[in-house]
Amino acid sequence: MPQPLANINGSTKIYGLLGRPVAHSLSPAMHNAAFGELGINAVYVAFPVADLSQAVAGLRGLAIAGVSVTIPFKEEIISLLDEMDPIAARIGAVNTVVHREGRLIGHNTDWLGAVAALKGHAVIRGEHFLVLGAGGAARAIVFGLLENGGRVSLIDLDGEKAEKLARDLGAQAISPADLADCPAGILINSTPVGMAPDEAGIPLAPHLLGRFKLIMDIVYRPLETRLLGEAKSRGCRTIDGLQMLIHQGAAQFELWTGRPAPFEAMSQAAYRSLGE
Repeated sequence: MPQPLANINGSTKIYGLLGRPVAHSLSPAMHNAAFGELGINAVYVAFPVADLSQAVAGLRGLAIAGVSVTIPFKEEIISLLDEMDPIAARIGAVNTVVHREGRLIGHNTDWLGAVAALKGHAVIRGEHFLVLGAGGAARAIVFGLLENGGRVSLIDLDGEKAEKLARDLGAQAISPADLADCPAGILINSTPVGMAPDEAGIPLAPHLLGRFKLIMDIVYRPLETRLLGEAKSRGCRTIDGLQMLIHQGAAQFELWTGRPAPFEAMSQAAYRSLGE
């Protein structure tokens, strides 16, 4: 069992989450469990951001050791950082910032989380994927699929944004009118549609879901979104969003601490917190 957090004192390192909204996030439970498990004197808190530039200035001024970055700031934060990891630069989105010797360095572990979650259920190489969305999470997922030999089509309500992502990474953007002709066998929702309190939301019409053999949703609250529920009722295999969250969080932890992540403790904390 994870040990209680170390007493917060003048040596406690602070990590956090930048986003809006953040109240729903399981990252604090997950990372604090990891710190406790390894006896690291650190704490992770969620920061609801009103102004990103001021928030990033605060990271510098308060010497925050590192942060996760979530909706809607994964692309916007890039211009505010001192340095980009080469992979994050290729993706064009940041979900992890490491504060090292006064410099803020952007990384991306979302692609690692997505790939790890998928590999437990499917072979990526040679498979055709349809990704819904063209935001920061979609960029990481598309990158990860292509790096592992997958073929990717993507669709977004903002057609220009989808086309740009496709050009940047080497995928194919399709229009809603072409959806019925897309031969993808695996669907991934990278949008927040269906996230609480919008549990009734679904990013794709239910009657279109039966054609996919596997459907993954990156939304994890609720754990079984309407998309996943409708998919199961049509015989599809599914992957819940918590799997990607835990895998990407473990990679973040290792970037921040230089130590192997206590994956099981993080996983247990995330699922336990979701059930509370």
